[in-house]
Amino acid sequence: MALHLIKLCVGCDSVEDLDQWLRARLKQRKRRGLSREHLHRTRMAPRRADELREGGSLYWVIRGQILCRQRLLDVRPFVDKAGVGRCYLVLEPKLVLVEPRPWRAFQGWRYLTALEAPRDLDRVAPGAKNMPETLRRELQELGLL
Repeated sequence: MALHLIKLCVGCDSVEDLDQWLRARLKQRKRRGLSREHLHRTRMAPRRADELREGGSLYWVIRGQILCRQRLLDVRPFVDKAGVGRCYLVLEPKLVLVEPRPWRAFQGWRYLTALEAPRDLDRVAPGAKNMPETLRRELQELGLL
């Protein structure tokens, strides 16, 4: 069974913000002649990296709710210029909307089991991904989504 990570998306107010930031980063990488990978740098390397590589995703918490995920392709530990161990999470550059779920703030990242992970929005509410995010949030608050 796949293991996932969950992380706060600091600086983004919506999935659209995250998507725009991701597209800008990919354009930058293309201009510099680099691969079309989305690399997310973390301070610590997950100890359960092998489990994460087996179909795991990174779930993003935006404004207090899990709203989307990115498939995790690889975990690449490295040492930075100061000699400190770091890690790159290699993510598929595509956001998948998930069933909105409230989540309190925390530091760093946490593991999320497959049973705890929210389902993809298309499976829960077909067509909901075409709604504006504000409407999805309101429907979720009313218990209708």
